[in-house]
Amino acid sequence: MTLTQKAPARTAPTRTAPGRRQRGRTLPVHVVLVIVGAVMAVPLLYAVLSGFKSTDQLSRNPIGLPDPWVTSNYTGILGSGSFWQLVGSSALIAIGTTVLVVAASALAAFSFARFAFRGREFLFTLFTMGLMFPFAVAALPLFLLLRSLGLLDNPLGVILPQAAFGLPMTIIILRGFFREIPGELEEAATLDGCSPFGFFWRILLPMARPALGTVSVLAVIASWNNFLLPLLVFTDSTWWTIPIGVQQFQGQYSAEYAKVFAYLVLAMVPALAFYSVAERQLVGGLAAGATKG
Repeated sequence: MTLTQKAPARTAPTRTAPGRRQRGRTLPVHVVLVIVGAVMAVPLLYAVLSGFKSTDQLSRNPIGLPDPWVTSNYTGILGSGSFWQLVGSSALIAIGTTVLVVAASALAAFSFARFAFRGREFLFTLFTMGLMFPFAVAALPLFLLLRSLGLLDNPLGVILPQAAFGLPMTIIILRGFFREIPGELEEAATLDGCSPFGFFWRILLPMARPALGTVSVLAVIASWNNFLLPLLVFTDSTWWTIPIGVQQFQGQYSAEYAKVFAYLVLAMVPALAFYSVAERQLVGGLAAGATKG
């Protein structure tokens, strides 16, 4: 009688699930993002909490929670007309700068992208060289020029130079976007009797809305954070902007650290609110530009 032996059953090799492998690859990226987010959020949270303390609390317990919560630091600033005057002045200058730089850059970028003329690349190179020109070098000549034109203590004395210094980057971004628009669209519009400016206004600008939104956000943020130029132009407090107001408030209440923290937080709120609203437009414009590039 023969006994048949059964072969041992083979176990299938274990395979790592694709989702697990993907999580293993992205885990270091997530860790880095969490660390970077914490480094950026912790100082902001510390400033917000410090604004709810008194100066004595901040000296005795700089890390702990406020006890009691002092809301008068924030309400006192929000109730002052000078703070809202600074916000209004910064908003007016930022909007004026953005409208001017986007309008001028869109026309210039359209010429550089869609027209062939002698010296085009040379002129474009001159604009790109403006990126290497620091504002501090031009501070004294610009001050003398604005004084001769009577633009000191005038918002145009800040809007015009800010727009001029914002032209190089804005033209570079818009030119790259305009060049990716198919030439067949322009030919079809020309056959339909559309002039070059009509093509620019009716077809090109609506298609370039993501790029226009991106450069608009960048222009607003750059204008809002500008400190040196308004300090150079405005001697009268009527047109002071938020960065100058922060400096003046810090000098006036240098010993009351809690009030200074509250003022810094409130000065950041308008810019953070605008960025949170325009973040999708900014990211969308950069993604569209990267896809077309």
